[in-house]
Amino acid sequence: MKIKEVTNYLEELAPLNYAEDFDNVGLLVGNYNTEVNGVLVTLDTLEETVDEAIAKNCNLILSFHPIIFGGLKKLNGNSYVEKVVLKAIKNDIAIYATHTALDNSNNGVSAKMCEILGLENQKILIPKKGIIKKLTTFVPVKDAKELQKHLFDAGAGNIGNYSECSFSVNGTGTFMGNENSNPVIGEKGKRHSENETQISILFESKNENAILNTLKNKHPYEEVAYEIITLENTHQNIGMGMIGELPIAMDEKEFLVYLKDKMKTACVRHSELIHKKIKTVAVLGGSGSFAISNAKRAGADAYVSADFKYHEFFKAEKSILLADIGHYESEQFTKNLLVDYLTKKFSNFAIVLSEKSTNPIYYI
Repeated sequence: MKIKEVTNYLEELAPLNYAEDFDNVGLLVGNYNTEVNGVLVTLDTLEETVDEAIAKNCNLILSFHPIIFGGLKKLNGNSYVEKVVLKAIKNDIAIYATHTALDNSNNGVSAKMCEILGLENQKILIPKKGIIKKLTTFVPVKDAKELQKHLFDAGAGNIGNYSECSFSVNGTGTFMGNENSNPVIGEKGKRHSENETQISILFESKNENAILNTLKNKHPYEEVAYEIITLENTHQNIGMGMIGELPIAMDEKEFLVYLKDKMKTACVRHSELIHKKIKTVAVLGGSGSFAISNAKRAGADAYVSADFKYHEFFKAEKSILLADIGHYESEQFTKNLLVDYLTKKFSNFAIVLSEKSTNPIYYI
C-alpha cells in the first residue's frame, strides 16, 4: 500500500481544494510512491511526534496542522520547524496535513465538535464560495443523453440533496475543419451546420479532472467545444463552522459547565451572561473570532471557538454568549475522527492515535 492510496482516501473526506488559499495542505514531506508501514495520527507534528512515529514503526504522520506553513528558505535546524522537517527526512518519515481542508468538510472538525456536544440539526455556518463550477458543452442531439449520463457518472450534476441535475437546450452549431482535421460529421474545408444540444451542468471543483477526462473521451467530436466557469454560489454542505441545537435548552451557567466537561478543557473564557436559555449553538474549531458576526446572524444563542482577543468579546453585544475553550481543546478530537475514518478502510497496516499532547498552553 503506497502513501498515495492512503491520501487519495483522505481526500475523499477532505479534498485539498476545500482548503483556504492561505493554507499549506497535502503531502509536505515525503514521496507519494513510498510503501506505508504505519500511520501516526496527530494534531501537530513536533520532534517528539517524529520520535513517536519511529518508535511505533510508522513512516507516515497524518497531522491536522501543517508543520510547514510559510515558506522555508533554509534547513539548518535553527527553528523547531526546521528540526522537525530534518528529523522526518533523515528517518524516511512522510508528513501529510489536512488543516482547513478538513475544517471545510461536512464531516470534519466542526462536525466532530457537534458530535461531542450532542448538537442536532447541524448545518454549515459559513458556506464556502468558489467550490461550485459550471460546465457548458455542445453535442449532436442524438448523442446528448448518452454524454449527459457519462457526465453524471463522473460526478457532475449534484446539487444539495439532488443528483443528475442539468439543463439542455437545442440549437444549431457550425464548424469548418482545416486540412489537418478529421471531422466525425461534415467534410474538412466546408462549413457544416449541425443540430446540437447545449448541456449546462454543475459540479464540485474536486471532480473537475474526472469530468473533463470523461467529456473528452466520451464526446463524439474530434475537437470538443466547452467552457467552465467558477460560480459565486455557496455550497451548502461545505464550509467553515457548524450550527446546531441542543436537545434541551440549558441555563447559561449550566451550559458553560457542560461545555467545559464535554470539551475536556481546563478553562472556558466567556463573554457577559445574557440571561437567556442556550439552545442554538454555533461551533468552529481553532481560531474562530472572524465568524462571530456569522454566528450572530445565524441566530445562535452561544458561539464556541477559540483564540478570542480582549476586544472581540465586546462583539457579543449582549445578544450572544461567546465561549473560548482554547485552540487545542477545540480541535483535540480531530485525531479520533481521522483514526476512525482510516480504520474503516485500511487493515493491512497500523493506524495509531498519537499518545502525545501537543498543546503548547498550560494552566496553573
